[in-house]
Amino acid sequence: MSLIQVTNLSFAYDGSSQPVFENVSFQLDTAWRLGFTGRNGRGKTTFLKLLQGKFPYSGTITASVDFSYFPYDVPPEPGLALEVVEAIYPDYEYWQLSRELSLLELDEEILYRPYETLSNGEQTKLQLAVLFLKENSFLLIDEPTNHLDFRGRELVSRYLNKKQGFILVSHDRAFLDGCVDHILSINKASIEVTRGNFSTWLENKQRRDAFELAKNDRLKKEIGRLQDTAREKAQWSDRVEATKFGTGVSDRGFVGHKAAKMMARSKAIEARRQAAIEEKSALLKNVERSDALKIFQTPYHARVLAELKNVTIDFGCGPVCENVSFTVCQGDRIALRGPNGAGKSSLLKLLCGRDIPHTGQVRLGSGLTVSYVSQNTAGLSGSFWDFARDRNVDPSLLLAMLSKLDVSRQQLETDLGSLSAGQKKKLLLATSICQSAHLHIWDEPMNYIDVISRLQLETLLLEYAPTIVFVEHDKAFCEKVATKVIPL
Repeated sequence: MSLIQVTNLSFAYDGSSQPVFENVSFQLDTAWRLGFTGRNGRGKTTFLKLLQGKFPYSGTITASVDFSYFPYDVPPEPGLALEVVEAIYPDYEYWQLSRELSLLELDEEILYRPYETLSNGEQTKLQLAVLFLKENSFLLIDEPTNHLDFRGRELVSRYLNKKQGFILVSHDRAFLDGCVDHILSINKASIEVTRGNFSTWLENKQRRDAFELAKNDRLKKEIGRLQDTAREKAQWSDRVEATKFGTGVSDRGFVGHKAAKMMARSKAIEARRQAAIEEKSALLKNVERSDALKIFQTPYHARVLAELKNVTIDFGCGPVCENVSFTVCQGDRIALRGPNGAGKSSLLKLLCGRDIPHTGQVRLGSGLTVSYVSQNTAGLSGSFWDFARDRNVDPSLLLAMLSKLDVSRQQLETDLGSLSAGQKKKLLLATSICQSAHLHIWDEPMNYIDVISRLQLETLLLEYAPTIVFVEHDKAFCEKVATKVIPL
């Protein structure tokens, strides 16, 4: 057991007026299984890079271990999977690699296949297996769930639960609960380390936020009442003092004394008011904004919006899915569920009217307007204003929606390519929410999205009940949102 000590850490990107970290201090135990959470753009990946010494910073980070980062950089033409293993960790022992592959339910034969032919899930598991071969390393695991299906997430969560000594960045609640024993959270105004799993941390945070909001409301009312009382006392004092100089005053000393007492009470009330203001100012610094979202849906003129009958998709190397049939009706929230490579994304594209090779029948309603969110955000670049114009979305409305999702206008003033993966996904989701559509089609919408925003989106879909077909591997999100599940 050893400690990673962070002391007075400060860091800002070149040209940015806002620091990512400012004089933060905390310590971590290298034996912990540490979940790392915080809203998108708060600096989780940046902190992992600072641990690796990739950026200059002020303050100190001391540790007696090396740091290893997932995912690895794999060359464009990597060759066999075994060659990738050797490039990542030349000192590996084959029997140890075989053991880790077995724990992740991967057959050793994948080592002798071209790396590029492995599915995203297989590549993720292989890289994790190599990661845990390294000794005296504290492992930095950055969002491994984005390419894992339901079963893959459960399997990797169980695998990590048997390990120790890592920081895990993930926004999947069930995944984190299955494998972490501490939480490192980047809040609005602080960084904190707490013991327990993610659900324990979230419950405590929500309870603390509710307490602070209630206390803030009480202090706000008390400040208003004290302000009114102080004003009345001061006015009474002035009126009483004025009577000293009128006619018929028998004891000016008594009247002056009475006025002075009223003024003293007024000052005492003002002091209490200042104390209440100071107490109020210490609240709400870490309360996360979670404003309600609104979706601009358009009702369709018929009950049935789309229908698939006995659809088989085949790109020429064998069918990816066969004989799929389902109907999309007004108000349905349909989740397509299946392993990686089962054709879920291809089915979504068929519902968008895309040209996907298939047999069977695909019937889309006449005049049907579809809003589509791709799982891929890599191509986003250019200015926000051009983006909004190209998608025919009111930029003011889009800015307001993004603000509710904790993406500020200032962050959107740079090239969109510089946004974090989560911020890019929020831009796509906010655009879809602002588009007036009959049918929303979202492909893995929760990839990279922070938990607070996931809860906002859950509430939105439950409150407004738009017609939506989606693919998502976040178990908690699917259980809350879906009215139908189509297994593939």
